[in-house]
Amino acid sequence: MTDHDAPDHLRRIRSFVLREGRMTPAQQRAFDEHWARYGIDYTGTSQDYAARFGRQAPVVLEIGFGNGEALAWASEHDPARDYLGIEVHGPGVGRLMNALAARDARNVRLYKHDAVEVLEHEIAPGTLAEARIWFPDPWHKKRHNKRRIIQPAFVALLASRMAPGGLLHLATDWQPYAGHMLETMEAAPGWRNAVAPGQYAEKPAWRIETHFERRGLKLGHGVWDLLYRRT
Repeated sequence: MTDHDAPDHLRRIRSFVLREGRMTPAQQRAFDEHWARYGIDYTGTSQDYAARFGRQAPVVLEIGFGNGEALAWASEHDPARDYLGIEVHGPGVGRLMNALAARDARNVRLYKHDAVEVLEHEIAPGTLAEARIWFPDPWHKKRHNKRRIIQPAFVALLASRMAPGGLLHLATDWQPYAGHMLETMEAAPGWRNAVAPGQYAEKPAWRIETHFERRGLKLGHGVWDLLYRRT
């Protein structure tokens, strides 16, 4: 059964299009050699992340980590916390695993799966200290706006997985999406703007400027950060 054929209550609008691309030999080797260490196979059952990491520590989730540049940096410079990453594109997952293995990183685990399903079935309520969604696909055509990941139902699901006071950090270089994010979050129960009502945030020091962002800035794009606390 396809999403198109499914009954209305079973349909899911994906926030991504899976353009897998060709993995390099090195990226493929990463799956062969490092997935057992860094990967989490989706099973649809709640995970014990303290057992996965071998310790009790705050858990930070990055959804859609791309090539993993920011996640690799964050996990290296914040060793007191454990990091989960979710990305559907294999080449980026492979690239990040190679980077993690090169420095023997111990505080990162990765999913190659749909983020909504991971949040629904694998991450227990109250698990996350922080969640990051940086530069998600803006789906800039109006008819595709419904595919944007930042929607009321999604941020309600995310709120249920956050610990009290947990931080949600959003960033985008597409101004109409920034406005959509702000409008959605300001109206979302369970969240408060960490700066002031209706305000964007200054770029926090923990969000490094990635290759993707530098390219956008050279093209004249702005960047908008939003910070929200779980109430």
